[in-house]
Amino acid sequence: MRKRQPAVPDEEATYVTTPTTWTIFLRTFLPWQAWRFLRINLKMLGMVRRHH
Repeated sequence: MRKRQPAVPDEEATYVTTPTTWTIFLRTFLPWQAWRFLRINLKMLGMVRRHH
């Protein structure tokens, strides 16, 4: 059985952006996460009420 050759990664395929300090803060700030959770759920409730 032949071994598979590892794929040579393309430069663009390996580029990953690093999050900014602000992004990291928002991801770890619980009041912001709670607000987003509430907002998304209220949006979903509105969509369900409109279509049922």
